[in-house]
Amino acid sequence: MGGPLWLGVESSCDESALAVFSPETGFEAELVSSQVSLHREYGGVVPDLASREHLRNFPILCDHLRKQIPWKRIGRVAVTNGPGLAGCLALGTALAKSLALGLGVPLRGVNHLRGHAFSPFIDLHAEDPDRFADRFRENLPHLGLLVSGGNTVLFSLEENGRLAPLASTVDDAAGEALDKGAKLLGLPYPGGPLIEKNAAGGDPAAFAFPRSFPRAEDKKFSFSGLKTSLRYLLEKLDESAFEAALPSLCASYQQAVMDALVHKTRQILAEGGFRSLGLSGGVANNRPLRSALKEAAGEAGVPLLAARPEHT
Repeated sequence: MGGPLWLGVESSCDESALAVFSPETGFEAELVSSQVSLHREYGGVVPDLASREHLRNFPILCDHLRKQIPWKRIGRVAVTNGPGLAGCLALGTALAKSLALGLGVPLRGVNHLRGHAFSPFIDLHAEDPDRFADRFRENLPHLGLLVSGGNTVLFSLEENGRLAPLASTVDDAAGEALDKGAKLLGLPYPGGPLIEKNAAGGDPAAFAFPRSFPRAEDKKFSFSGLKTSLRYLLEKLDESAFEAALPSLCASYQQAVMDALVHKTRQILAEGGFRSLGLSGGVANNRPLRSALKEAAGEAGVPLLAARPEHT
């Protein structure tokens, strides 16, 4: 039967999720209800709609989970307590408190970004749970790149377990830049994956978009100028020229975002002392980004630990 299980509750944005984790064997259940189709017609996440859907979806997820995992095996409950949309977080917290109280088990709040930061290590546990603690320590100090719709940050994870930001965006996050760029290009929400799809048939060198903070001493990212550059370029194209150029527009725009991320990661990785490189967050699912960072990690002689798409 094994020891007590952790029940995780996530509701920071537009996905309702429950997961059950065993320290001995790994994940025993993962349930996610996405709201993408509901928010697509609005071009982005509508907070009130997202909150309403959490209220609708969590009881259904709980019923499904109860059929997979006996409640008596749950020994702890963890819940995302920020950052995120306030109303969505409140609903997840209310559910977690009720479950913890009903089960008579401890409740722990978890920072959303810390969850992202540690997600690249999940596969190490899955490969060998008994040696996970040793393998985790072997990869420290660790340099992590967290790239999501709302956050872009390079951070270190030290041998004492301390997380320290090394470089972060001064305006838009990379994922936000991709989604807003997609909206300018007439692509529906969520736009990042559609830019990647369209970019596959384009030339990434066709259009010269800006890359901010190229110097090593500038520990920053910036993507608002890139978005503005795209808007000004589109104003110069007529409809027929735009349609013909769309694949290359997507490829060039995506390349500018990825170049900024990879360039700054390479600069900090070159400063030395890191034993591994990690990639997490929703934008971590971008295949060109994964490929470029795998190459960068290989050149630095360290492994790339990239979270699986379902764990980003």
